[in-house]
Amino acid sequence: MPRALRRLLHVMLFCPLSKGLQNRLPAIKVKYLLLAWLGILIISWIVYMQYASYAELCRGHVCQMVICDHYRRGIISGSSCKALCDQKTLTLHRCMSTSSTHQIYIGLWKDRPVVIKCGIEDPVNIDGVPDTLPRPEMSLFDKPTRGTSMDEFKEMLHSFLKVNLGEQPTLSALVDRFITLADVNQDNKVSLAEAKSIWALLHINEFLLMVALQEKEHTPKLLGFCGDLYVTERVTHSSLYRLEVPHYLKAVVPEALSSSLNHWLAPSWPRRARITIGLLEFVEEVFHGSYGSFLICDASPYHVGYNAKYDCKMASLYSVASDAMVRSFLKGRRCENNADCTYGRDCTATCDRLMKQCNTEVVQPNLAKVCMLLQDYLLFGAPSDLRGDLEKQLRTCVTLSGLASQMEVHHSLVLNNLKTLLWKKISNTQYS
Repeated sequence: MPRALRRLLHVMLFCPLSKGLQNRLPAIKVKYLLLAWLGILIISWIVYMQYASYAELCRGHVCQMVICDHYRRGIISGSSCKALCDQKTLTLHRCMSTSSTHQIYIGLWKDRPVVIKCGIEDPVNIDGVPDTLPRPEMSLFDKPTRGTSMDEFKEMLHSFLKVNLGEQPTLSALVDRFITLADVNQDNKVSLAEAKSIWALLHINEFLLMVALQEKEHTPKLLGFCGDLYVTERVTHSSLYRLEVPHYLKAVVPEALSSSLNHWLAPSWPRRARITIGLLEFVEEVFHGSYGSFLICDASPYHVGYNAKYDCKMASLYSVASDAMVRSFLKGRRCENNADCTYGRDCTATCDRLMKQCNTEVVQPNLAKVCMLLQDYLLFGAPSDLRGDLEKQLRTCVTLSGLASQMEVHHSLVLNNLKTLLWKKISNTQYS
């Protein structure tokens, strides 16, 4: 080892102690060395786990390869295909995936930050071992078939939406919205590739809800698609909290520590109040929308985001499901693969998720779930003259039970009282 490096290590390890003290307590040298090696081992383990998670979860290059192959063969189409496959102006950058079959990337589209989402099947070969690369998802784009007329395709869309959203008088308008979206060339015609793409996208619950709620202020805007890959606007802050402990560190990082750090890193209270008002408005929007009611199955802080102006934006609609869909699953109380399943590419996975998140909470209204989240997010740092009333309002809110449709007036009153309380505090200030 070079002499200079040895001197540097000596200074780093032993500089806190005087030379006389080191001579009297030689065991301290060993302790410092053990601590140094322990630190190196912990850092190495974290780096390894981060790399292993990235390699397992982040397969955007595979997604792009499959999508572009389908596009060049004329199987699919979309408003983002040329930018992704030919012009290369739509690029994937930072991986945000939490599942190997559900790819999420922060990307750029003509220098505009966007979010790119794509599904990947994870098949196994005949030996039961996962293949290195997923095979082309031909079954995903097998409908509609050649020779299907426009009237037949509209009927397919209407039947699908009726099953997923329930019987609604506005379904015909939503069908027309999907037809317009599919008409990439804007020639008042829908090609077979365009129809296959929009049909595949309809089987992604988040995409369906994004289109159904696209006129809502707090829903991310859909920017384009190619096959079953779709592009949305990027929410500047994709979570209410800035720190999310990786799953492999949750066992060693105390929850109290991560909570304290998130409180310290959170925006100021008036800005959190502004975000909260937007979140309550979203609860109103999905309560009685144009296309039925929707349930927030998992009111997680990591599904709610906000932009640079501290306006609430839902970072993900993955945990939102139509009331009709949830009740259809819960009525059966079973999750089995079905070739005719209309709830998504993987019927069993969708059903399992809804059964887990909504089964015991289906009678708990959206507002009560959101208020449980707000108890932690809104109470800390609240003004002293407001804290008592705010705590009382949130306590009333979390005790709401029963379907909102059965207690509509009471739920609306609680929601409006909470919004009014917050708005009075921040109105006529720089935060309003």
